[in-house]
Amino acid sequence: MPGFLGSEKQFQSRFGKPILQSRDAKSSSKEQEAGALAMEALHRQVLPFLLRRLKGDVLQDLPPKIIQDYCRELSPLQVQLYEDFAKSLVKKGLEERVSQIDDENKNEKASKDNPHVFQALQYLRKLCNHPLLVLTANHPEYTKVMDQLHQQHVSIRDIQHAAKLVALKQLLMDCGIGIGSSSPGSTDLSSDPVVSQHRVLLFCQLKSMLDIIENDLLKKHMPTVTYLRLDGSTPAGSRHSLVQRFNNDPSIDLLLLKTHVGGLGLNLTGADTAMDRAHRIEQKKVVNVYRLITRGTLEEKIMGLQKFKLNIANTVISQDNSSLLTMDTGQLLFSRISVRKGQFDFHTT
Repeated sequence: MPGFLGSEKQFQSRFGKPILQSRDAKSSSKEQEAGALAMEALHRQVLPFLLRRLKGDVLQDLPPKIIQDYCRELSPLQVQLYEDFAKSLVKKGLEERVSQIDDENKNEKASKDNPHVFQALQYLRKLCNHPLLVLTANHPEYTKVMDQLHQQHVSIRDIQHAAKLVALKQLLMDCGIGIGSSSPGSTDLSSDPVVSQHRVLLFCQLKSMLDIIENDLLKKHMPTVTYLRLDGSTPAGSRHSLVQRFNNDPSIDLLLLKTHVGGLGLNLTGADTAMDRAHRIEQKKVVNVYRLITRGTLEEKIMGLQKFKLNIANTVISQDNSSLLTMDTGQLLFSRISVRKGQFDFHTT
């Protein structure tokens, strides 16, 4: 039904603008009320066309999925690099700065007509994971930072420099995974590892971050943890058997996955920590999802925007859309909508 929601300009005027204004922390009570009314009006207008059923509506025996945001402060080194980057963007301009620090584009000159915003976002995203992902030899602060670490007798690969690695180690130990591991520098591995009742799927968007987790956390600090790995380098013909091995072997604590590979039709019911890859048919355990987020960074802002969009989606498409009995399809037969002067007029026929 072309024109059912009006033109783009009319849609933005009636729905988009008031909803976005209500999101602003400084919005007035009147603007918040206007936003709520706009979402309710949009919900009622699309209600006859959208049928939404959640997994819980059709799979009564499916265990719950509990999502928790695990927020942590950046390490001092991450803060130093994060603030340096932010200040440099203001002083030098985005395009010049990114051309210096982006290792993947080190031979390219940034154009003033193309500020490479997405490259800057990629830099900050990598930095929130681990400073090693951005602190390459061509980084303008490389020599200064490495000298600083040398004076402190520490390595860039120490997990203390990455807030998420420290948080991940604690999360795994809270789940009973790796608590029998020896302390750093210890050679005593005589104690038997504690068998955990939990199993974990660990998703990363970057293959390089999986390398860091495997080499700098698991092998160095948690050597008793048993794990498998599934990423782009895993042969396609071996992926299904690898997943089956994880599902069927309870002695394997952890499965490392790259996000784009771990969601391609794989049935990962052997773990209780993941998103919808684990929360599906045949899952018998409660699925606990932990999202590692660095506080006061780009990640926190992205999560805030995601929650705002999710709230809009849940308001526009609510429980009323779960059944034909509540979808109010009668208005399709007894009402017609016309657009006049940018306003929606409802006429009973």
